[in-house]
Amino acid sequence: MLRQVFVHVIVLSIISTLTSGAPIAKRHCPAICGNISIPFPFGIGANCYLDEWFEIVCNKSTFSDHIPFLKLTNLQVLNITLQDNHDHYNYIQVRNPITFWDCTGKTIGRQAPDLSESPFEYDSFFNRFNAVSCGMHALISSSMLHESKITAGCESSCSINHSNRSCNGVNCCQTNIPSNVQVFTSAVQPTGTDHRDDACKYAFLADRNWFMSNSTDFVAIRDLDYVPVTLKWHLNYSQNEILGNERESQSYSCHNDSTYSTYSLVYQRKGIYCSCEYGFEGNPYLSNGCQDINECQIKYGPYKPRCQEGTTCVNNIGSYDCRRPKFKNILKGFFGGIGVLFLLIGGWGLCKFIKKRKDIKRRKKFFKRNGGLLLQQHIASGEVNVDSKTKLFNSKELQKATDNFNVDRILGQGGQGTVYKGMLADGKIVAVKKSKMVDKGNVAEFINEIVILSQINHRNVVRVLGCCLETEVPLLVYEYIPNGTLFEYIHDQSEELEFTWEMRLRIATEIAGALFYLHSAAAFPIYHRDIKSSNILLDEKYRAKVADFGTSRSIAIEQTHVTTLVQGTFGYLDPEYFQSSQFTEKSDVYSFGVVIAELLTGQKPICSSRTEKGPSLATYFIVCMEENRLFDIIDARIVKDGESNDEIVAVANLAKRCLNLNGKFRPTMREVAMKLEAIQKLGKTWSTQENHKQVELLGLQVTEPRDVPTSSIGSNPCTGPSSSLDVLPLLFFD
Repeated sequence: MLRQVFVHVIVLSIISTLTSGAPIAKRHCPAICGNISIPFPFGIGANCYLDEWFEIVCNKSTFSDHIPFLKLTNLQVLNITLQDNHDHYNYIQVRNPITFWDCTGKTIGRQAPDLSESPFEYDSFFNRFNAVSCGMHALISSSMLHESKITAGCESSCSINHSNRSCNGVNCCQTNIPSNVQVFTSAVQPTGTDHRDDACKYAFLADRNWFMSNSTDFVAIRDLDYVPVTLKWHLNYSQNEILGNERESQSYSCHNDSTYSTYSLVYQRKGIYCSCEYGFEGNPYLSNGCQDINECQIKYGPYKPRCQEGTTCVNNIGSYDCRRPKFKNILKGFFGGIGVLFLLIGGWGLCKFIKKRKDIKRRKKFFKRNGGLLLQQHIASGEVNVDSKTKLFNSKELQKATDNFNVDRILGQGGQGTVYKGMLADGKIVAVKKSKMVDKGNVAEFINEIVILSQINHRNVVRVLGCCLETEVPLLVYEYIPNGTLFEYIHDQSEELEFTWEMRLRIATEIAGALFYLHSAAAFPIYHRDIKSSNILLDEKYRAKVADFGTSRSIAIEQTHVTTLVQGTFGYLDPEYFQSSQFTEKSDVYSFGVVIAELLTGQKPICSSRTEKGPSLATYFIVCMEENRLFDIIDARIVKDGESNDEIVAVANLAKRCLNLNGKFRPTMREVAMKLEAIQKLGKTWSTQENHKQVELLGLQVTEPRDVPTSSIGSNPCTGPSSSLDVLPLLFFD
């Protein structure tokens, strides 16, 4: 709240001389009111202040602690500062009233108090005259010592777009005030540019530092009645005589004390300012108020000693000396230095040993937390067949390879973690998967991916190179696949590479071969459980690589299914698995059927603008096949001169079988792989009639093609870049 600014102490450009080791008030007089220090010549109570102008009353506040007021002027005191050797002035900060015009609920035309004949004056350096509103002339009229009345002011313009972040003449203006001002009045004259009937205008003199820190909220300032203002104060000549001094030419003491408490006086036009001599600190207006500074104990500031190396600082009254040690001290220092050196070396060795022990414990802790014990169990059970090429990387090696996991090295992000591109010390490019550290379930998925990938040796499956379990989050290192995902090539219509039918058929055959290997030829049958085009990577020769085994499961040979929480991706998820939570090899077949449909149509698996039979590509594809409208939805980029139409029809019928809602009627991945290889071998060397015969031999229905206008390319809202929606895990779904 801005009301708290009245107890806020503005940090001025001078160094306060009030310290805990030197008295600030007269003996037996209160030195503090609330949280405000009250130094003499100010004081609370009889015989505690110099004269009536410096009398302080300490009133109890309803909302806070005691609050000090100048008795004669009734101004609330916020801070009192005595000068030091860096500044020849004394300051007191008080609350000054705000002058309002046309402001609801505010007293109109209040003015600042008259300080004439007082030892106080408004400081021209720390204060600024401010006026808040627009379309007005703001005036300040003041009377200065031995000078006639002068008027200064500023003018503000109107802007509804002004952010009120500075008082630069737009909706607010500011001006300096002259020196030696003790009384002033403020007024506002409208310029006629502000047409608001209820425009509230207000002006005030305030400390510039306070205003700069609060000028971002003029509305909150309007809610105040007072703002901080800085006054300069002094002693007059008669008051100096009261302190017991005799005038000498141009310089004399405020007190006739010993040399321990001598003072310098500075004469201004109206008064005298006292300060402790260099090397002393405290209250120069008190007898024995200045205390010696022990420069040898000061580490920072203007009094810090500057002794050269090899010398010793010795404090004197008001100064210090730098003394060189005697011969014995030199010997003591020499041998002492050797002892300290041995202590440092021993301490360094001990710290290094402790750090090494802590590092070993930390790495063991991370190894255990990141599934190291679980991985050891898999190895002991014979589930993991880690060959000699699999490496256990250390954290420093992978940090250097990925440039400390720089965001510019990110290749992709998924449900299990983030993948970074890295370069090993031997120049080999790799992909580093940094798992998310969330719960034990994700750790199990990470170890599961290592277990499964270590069992796979297939040219169309991403090969694992190693892992690191001794870091805060587990890391997996596998071969780098440079050409992105199949999803990008299917749905990016602006891709420069011509994504031909021959490439699509080859990629589909490679994926089918990899899945057949996982289901049937691996040491243990492996269900991928998240087959989708974004999990199929393309290498430098655009060969397919099946990736992301974070949710995969290996099962016993005699098992036919696994029962788990439903996990997968909308559009690819087997409806039968979704209903029963039992994942079979036919569930992977269904997901692969959706990938074939993507390759044939170029459309996304889920599209909200696809109204016929719902947003699912699988459902839409089957409906079009049953209605003999296959070539209405085939991607026009692969239908050119009709040479490949029979192959397209054969592949489409195979995809239809894969998408059967009843898993029993879906083909196995072995059958799918064999049929795709057979279709691929047909090639373009045979005639169309021979193709028909070959296709019929494969047991696939032939559907006559229809012409597809090439202008339809890219017009379908269900094509183009997109991202699939993961279900990890799916617990509730209507």
